[in-house]
Amino acid sequence: MGFYLHLRLGITALLFAVSASAQAQLPAAVEEALQRARIPASATAFLVVDAQDAKAAPRLQHRSEAPMQAASVIKLLTTYAALDLLGPAFSWSTPVYIDGPVRDGTLAGNLYIQGQGDPQLVLERLWLLLRRVQGLGITRISGDIVLDNSAFYVPDQDPAAFDGEPLRPYNARPEALLINYKSIVMTFTPEPGGRVARVQYDPPLWGVQTQDSVPLGNGGCNDYRAALKADFSDPLRIRFGGALPASCGEKIWPIAYADPASYAPRAVQGLWRSMGAGLDGSVRLGTVPAKLLEAKPLLEWRSPPLAEVVREINKYSNNVMAQQVFLTLGREGGSGTARAEQSRAVLQKWWEARIGTEDAPLVDNGAGLSRSERVSARALGLLLQHAYRSPLMPELMASLPISGIDGTLLRSKARAAGSAHLKTGSILGVNAIAGYVDAASGKRYAVVALINHANAAAARPVLDALVDWAAQDK
Repeated sequence: MGFYLHLRLGITALLFAVSASAQAQLPAAVEEALQRARIPASATAFLVVDAQDAKAAPRLQHRSEAPMQAASVIKLLTTYAALDLLGPAFSWSTPVYIDGPVRDGTLAGNLYIQGQGDPQLVLERLWLLLRRVQGLGITRISGDIVLDNSAFYVPDQDPAAFDGEPLRPYNARPEALLINYKSIVMTFTPEPGGRVARVQYDPPLWGVQTQDSVPLGNGGCNDYRAALKADFSDPLRIRFGGALPASCGEKIWPIAYADPASYAPRAVQGLWRSMGAGLDGSVRLGTVPAKLLEAKPLLEWRSPPLAEVVREINKYSNNVMAQQVFLTLGREGGSGTARAEQSRAVLQKWWEARIGTEDAPLVDNGAGLSRSERVSARALGLLLQHAYRSPLMPELMASLPISGIDGTLLRSKARAAGSAHLKTGSILGVNAIAGYVDAASGKRYAVVALINHANAAAARPVLDALVDWAAQDK
């Protein structure tokens, strides 16, 4: 079997090389869009190849073997490998333990919540978990609630280190017990006929002073966040010095909490108490005692299946969820605490077994929020072809944004609306897409475009032109 795999990969590589001159000239619409964006062709890589037929010569290839930054497009590797290694029905468990008896609604001891990487323990699901605890007869805890993050090792990092935007939720660091992406969702709702907008904070963070209303002001709603003049500098106090323009109506503003290390304890305690439950101790970080791990947990909370999680990751390019999956790959390969280097090794081994020994991407955190990750258009093309021939193709394709329809492609201006399922990626100096495009000829193409240039933010028309060109094939 190994001989035939290597023979097939060798033939594929030869076809890529032989056909290099078959379409060296970029399509006219793509060249024109590059010129308007002032991006040289030397800062790009393109590939259009039959998605199903690995022996077919590429319809277009340009610098397809050059290692490039791909931003969030690298999530294709993380999510497809996870579907293959873990299975689409895989789910994460969050076990809950107690170390004392329960009498008359009071737990005489501590309650432990052990995180194991669930990417979707959002506010609603955390509320349901705590409701299950209460449903088992615990309405007061005489000890502490202990949150166990030991399943993942994630070094301390400055949330502003990547792009200077520490309050953007996409910069949240992964954790074994990741709660609500470490974010606060603020909802501003104007009172009918009133002069103020009420402010709701979810989840309620214990010990954080908040402002329950802001005045309504005049003017347009072009930049309501600036008009509110928010002050998030003190993690224990959220204040607004401005007003919400009345023309805005209701607005929802998610932010990353300013002190991410204390977020989970504050969120759990705030939600537990808001549910009318009592706590004599505190909520703190810690580990589940070994003797409790040997016993059956009080309950096990299950996440949605991986196929649903992958859809959320790719449709909306959720970085922290992708990193949760990435670290889970390392942990599922062994036991104990997962580290990024273990996950990289798992992906490398998987690539060699499924795709081949060449063109392996250079992976950092599996989400694309990195300056060190590198992948070639050819490698992404091989990945897309392999996925298309896989029984997992429906799950992966269903997770990709549809041009002009949903996800990160909702506002795509490609004329071929609805004909493309593409993962997008963009960070400063990088713009990229990779996925599948249905052509007028009835063929389905794997399409990859990677642009690394200071003007990459202006490259959306280039990507749209490439998608339209691929779709117009007759």
